[in-house]
Amino acid sequence: MDKLLALAKTARMGDPMSMETQVGPITTQPQYEKVLSYIDVAKTEGAKLALGGGPATRPECGEGWFVEPTVFTDVTNQMRIAQEEVFGPVLSVIKFKDEDEATSIANDVRFGLGSGVWTKDIGRAIRMSERIQAGTVWVNTYRAVSYMSPFGGYKDSGLGRESGIESIYEYLQTKSVWINTGAKTGNPFVLR
Repeated sequence: MDKLLALAKTARMGDPMSMETQVGPITTQPQYEKVLSYIDVAKTEGAKLALGGGPATRPECGEGWFVEPTVFTDVTNQMRIAQEEVFGPVLSVIKFKDEDEATSIANDVRFGLGSGVWTKDIGRAIRMSERIQAGTVWVNTYRAVSYMSPFGGYKDSGLGRESGIESIYEYLQTKSVWINTGAKTGNPFVLR
């Protein structure tokens, strides 16, 4: 946790058009208020605030809808902060004992847009990537994207894929057509 919090404290906030920015503003005022309400709900439900937890007042944020990078510990998978998509700079830390428990926690949600696995064990990276029900699994990295790679969620995190060759299927429909080119038609109730 010490390493995670130290890293989170270095997050550069500011103009989302700047390549130097790591945390930009929330896109709309209603979403900004929703993110802040999730933080309040997490506190009420017993999550321990380890970092951030409110509007950003840094000079580089100006008058925008910025939320400080926020980290919660003592989160359980029953809390709303763990069960719903926050879409803000909020991280929930949930303890687990082994791969089976981690997979169970990760998959026990209605959503599955993206996930991350941090490990030195390549076997674990592959096993977890196969087992986690999410459209993207980042291993030892996060938010890496490419227009050549499909992007989209599982479960209630959306339908279809953007980018990559898979995105073309969103504009197509598959159809089967069977044509008899001259053979005598037999009994239509017999499977051919």
